[in-house]
Amino acid sequence: PLLNGNFEYPPNRSQMNGTRVTGAHAIPYWKATGPVEYVESGTDRPGEGMVLVVPEGAHAVRLGSGASVRQQLSVTRGARYSVTFSAARTCGQSERLRLSVVPVDAADAPGRELPIQTVYSASGWDSYAWAFHAEQGVVTLVVHHGDDGGAEDPACGPLVDAFAIKTLHPAAQAAGGNLLRNGGFEEGPYVVPGSTCGVLVPPMDEGALSPLPGWVVMSYSKAAKYVDAARHAVPGGSRAVELVAGVEAALVQEVDTVPGSACRMEFSVGDAGDGCVACGPELQPMRVVAAATGAQGAATVEYHSRGTGGHARGALAFTAEGSRTRVVLYSSSYHTMSDGSGSLCGPVVDDVSLVCA
Repeated sequence: PLLNGNFEYPPNRSQMNGTRVTGAHAIPYWKATGPVEYVESGTDRPGEGMVLVVPEGAHAVRLGSGASVRQQLSVTRGARYSVTFSAARTCGQSERLRLSVVPVDAADAPGRELPIQTVYSASGWDSYAWAFHAEQGVVTLVVHHGDDGGAEDPACGPLVDAFAIKTLHPAAQAAGGNLLRNGGFEEGPYVVPGSTCGVLVPPMDEGALSPLPGWVVMSYSKAAKYVDAARHAVPGGSRAVELVAGVEAALVQEVDTVPGSACRMEFSVGDAGDGCVACGPELQPMRVVAAATGAQGAATVEYHSRGTGGHARGALAFTAEGSRTRVVLYSSSYHTMSDGSGSLCGPVVDDVSLVCA
């Protein structure tokens, strides 16, 4: 975790006005700019009709319109890192959360906007991952709530909490002729111990650094969920990806291939053992579609989930058309938890391989 990443070290009360942080350095290890609030879990918000709940510990910060918090980090130059944190919406208005890493004392960089409009968990809190490449040995992480000029309430904005950082190791090509990197998803963002919700990997532009090495989540505004075996059923190893956004998000990887070579893509499809039921006359089964450049069609694997774990294997055979081949995995159906909470869920994919000869 980052120093005071869960904001449990309280601000200097002499630099606060109620819950509003008035001093830039009031929160230990952080610098605050703009309308930042220090929030205690269970706080009733007069006039807002809500009680704010904190995912880790008892405190979090709320970023108003145009507000930011930042922390200086000592990192290894040239290394790649993933930042995991939790966020929750508190307003009906649009909330635009951006993360960036800048040189120490530099002005804010544009950063990348994370789509937090969709709420995936019943608690209202979701964990997100974001990655960066360290160009210097000391950098500043900036978390900024964007101001589009149309905020009805400048103090309103997302709650953020539970910041942690992890070094990302390059995904090596697997053994056995598998052309895909990180096909078992063992390398990825930090997962908070004890977390039952996994970590959302947001969509990103091609060429952007992914917190899931080897893979890119392609979508306009939806994410995929990174889950671990400690709290979820995983087909193989200790990590997997849950496709929680239906056709609106896909896992994509491009690899070098020899034109004309015969290729076979194999993968596992299952459920995370989290109550995501897709079995019965009124529930459509889970369907994962695998596609690839050069394939005459796609392979669809149906999985009748009882929400208690289990998996099946699927395969797609095709001929490589060019020197670069793109493989794609996505869910063609939408699912929610069987507990009536409305939490989004979906099929788990794992152990993906591509062998060409």
